[in-house]
Amino acid sequence: MVELPPVRAARIPVTDTYHGTDVTENFRWLEDASSEETIAWTKAQRQRSGAYFGEVPWRDALRARVEQLLKAETTSYGYLRSGGSTFFALKVQTPRQRPFLVALTDLDDPGTGRVVVDPEAIDPSGETSIDFFVPSPDGKQVAVSLSEHGSEDGSLYVYDASSGTVVDEPIPHVNLMGGSVAWRHDSAGLWYTRCADPAGFRQQVWFRELGHPPDQVDLAGGFADERIAENKLSASPDGFWVMDRVQKGDGGEWQIFLRSQGGDGRWWQVAGIPDKCVHAVLGTDALYLLSRRDAPHGKVLRLPVTEGATVADAQEIVPAGELAIEDLAVAGDSVWVVDIDGGPQHVRAFDTRGRPLPTMAGPPMNSESFYSARLSALGDHIAWSRQSFTEPATWWVAAGGGSPRQTALRTRTPVDLSGYEVTREFATSRDGTRVPLNVISAPGTPRDGTAPALLTAYGGYGISIVPRFEPEMLLWLEQGGVYVVANIRGGGEFGEQWHHAGRLAAKQNCFDDFIACADHLDSSRITSRERLAIMGGSNGGLLMGAVLTQRPDIARAVIAAVPVMDSVRSETTTNGRFNTTEFGTVEDAELFTALFAYSPYHNVVDGTAYPAVLLTAGENDTRVDAWHAKKMTARLQEATTSGRPVLLRLESTGHLAGSLDQSIDEVTDRHAFLFDQLGLGYRLAAKPSL
Repeated sequence: MVELPPVRAARIPVTDTYHGTDVTENFRWLEDASSEETIAWTKAQRQRSGAYFGEVPWRDALRARVEQLLKAETTSYGYLRSGGSTFFALKVQTPRQRPFLVALTDLDDPGTGRVVVDPEAIDPSGETSIDFFVPSPDGKQVAVSLSEHGSEDGSLYVYDASSGTVVDEPIPHVNLMGGSVAWRHDSAGLWYTRCADPAGFRQQVWFRELGHPPDQVDLAGGFADERIAENKLSASPDGFWVMDRVQKGDGGEWQIFLRSQGGDGRWWQVAGIPDKCVHAVLGTDALYLLSRRDAPHGKVLRLPVTEGATVADAQEIVPAGELAIEDLAVAGDSVWVVDIDGGPQHVRAFDTRGRPLPTMAGPPMNSESFYSARLSALGDHIAWSRQSFTEPATWWVAAGGGSPRQTALRTRTPVDLSGYEVTREFATSRDGTRVPLNVISAPGTPRDGTAPALLTAYGGYGISIVPRFEPEMLLWLEQGGVYVVANIRGGGEFGEQWHHAGRLAAKQNCFDDFIACADHLDSSRITSRERLAIMGGSNGGLLMGAVLTQRPDIARAVIAAVPVMDSVRSETTTNGRFNTTEFGTVEDAELFTALFAYSPYHNVVDGTAYPAVLLTAGENDTRVDAWHAKKMTARLQEATTSGRPVLLRLESTGHLAGSLDQSIDEVTDRHAFLFDQLGLGYRLAAKPSL
């Protein structure tokens, strides 16, 4: 184990008062990334972490294995869409550094694919990425948002789908704080999102007629909270209607607006926040809405669209059931839903009146198979990507009630996880709630507390953690480890109630659930405290910070990636303000009390033996500012008495993964830290599966 000298951080007390409570901290100065003091401290932390990883004797061997896994000749397709008779998808083809946009004419022949936009060709450094893309109705053009250095502040370009050339002036800042596009029916104009405030607030809907400036504001009001409105645009298959789904911040509360593409172009509100329409799609004959009003598991409504129609005129066609409806899509005369059972998902199909279509012939997707599905409407066909923890993704298509068939678009990888098994267990949280755990391990792995285990979870925004094929999981499994994914509250795995039981003033339930999962792994002897590591990112990074301060004995090692650590001051940042609808605001006395009670940074206690901790951050992160990780690093380093390292790893990236080479370095360091701190070392399997 590497011994590291400490990096001293100046203690400069600052006190704020919230509802009569004084809150004092010493490292506010680290929020100023441009100050000489912060730059010097950050440089010292980089050197300290670099020294740690540089002294790990087997790091080079580990990195070679990571590169072997992540740079293996792999091909996969994501975000499948169509325009006219052309299909578009983001293609991953390692060892290329970034996904690139391709157009195909046949889903059964990947050879028909041609490259439309390759970020690596635009920027050989690998620092440019595709945020999103939307094909035009005729498929001859495609709108693409591109951002640099992980900033997610994307500029919108319109490309000719045949030649890959830009056909109009780019539009800057379309993807600032999220963005979207909807095309006009004639493919000659489009609606797009742009923020009126340069800081990223007051997102509006604009319209551009290609080649005919100037652009015009088309929708800028009527939102539940204009400052943190997030607009999601789409158009009907016939091109007559445009829809704007507007989320109030990030908390899952939505309004729905419509307008025709002709006439006076007047927008009207179809559904308000009380209607709880969390999703909606335009079909050829009607608007279909996924509503949770009086139905926490969700129900599907059908609304024939006429000027001024509202959700009050809609009819229920798919009632709520025992499982929560997670997703909704419409293709031709069929309506498709994805049900979720605590994580695993399966697909059902109906006609437009809600009558179930004949049982689909195809692969089983049930609670015992641990599969997930992502729907995509392709004209009269529906497509979905299907994968599990041990099986890579395959794309399936079906028309109407016809039998699904597998296409040639699938993930081709030499990484083999098929020899591992997935079992489902349940932990009991403090209030008696049963929390699912997905346990991935080699058959016959002993339950005597000797196996190392890595536990991860998310628990926020109603985002469900579903089965997903992750090649880097093999790094852990081939060392005899157990990989565990917990479906804690705050996600959407059991519907709206599961989400709401882990947000705002109820956020503590997320931490209780995760602690219960860690305790279960120990008590059931799947692992032991000294053999357990925990890891989470973003909201999952907040989870790591909260549980390590509430239960310092929870694990031997902790990784908190791009985490929220100061819950009291998070909303002083742009994206932090959007998050108040999920976490709450200090402006409310009750919510301040809840935030302050679990804020990781404020609950570090001097003289406590904390586990080994690795915090990571991106200097260009627009979702969670890097100062969260910096302040928590300084506070933990001065407080801990365990002698175990507290490290800060910084990248010149954003919130999401960087280039392939950057990902390889980060994955290597994460596992080097875990293996080192758990005393495992690293050894290559005698017969690696790759």
